[in-house]
Amino acid sequence: MIKEFTGRMAFLTFTGFFVVIIGVNMAMSYFALGTFPGLEVENSYVASQEFNGKLAQQMRLGWRVELGYDGKTLSLDIRDRDGRPAKVAEIDATIGRATTDRFDRKLSLVLKDGRFIEPIALKPGKWEVRFVARAADGTAFQQRKHVIVKP
Repeated sequence: MIKEFTGRMAFLTFTGFFVVIIGVNMAMSYFALGTFPGLEVENSYVASQEFNGKLAQQMRLGWRVELGYDGKTLSLDIRDRDGRPAKVAEIDATIGRATTDRFDRKLSLVLKDGRFIEPIALKPGKWEVRFVARAADGTAFQQRKHVIVKP
């Protein structure tokens, strides 16, 4: 036998529906704000005005970068436009996840056989290497490269 659908049941059904929707939205907002790493730049307008100039300087270097990971060692191969190892005066690199800074770690890359390497054990997932390499004249070359570690 089917029960009669009363006004009280309609009220409880609609109230329950909206309580669930609002609860899920609040939980998603909490987790989204809790994992946001913050700002990339302090003033996005100033950064946008400087972008093209920095890009032109970087392009003049003609460097090309390959990122590799064999399960034990991370390698950053920076080549000049002729395919030879680039003359990098200094390099500063960080590895982490793209969506949070919780796993960020500064890399201590060592030049070996024309490549910058570091022994590192990475857990499965997508990792992002952010680096700034400086040429002898001080020109900054910066990029983000991704590596996916399969389980």
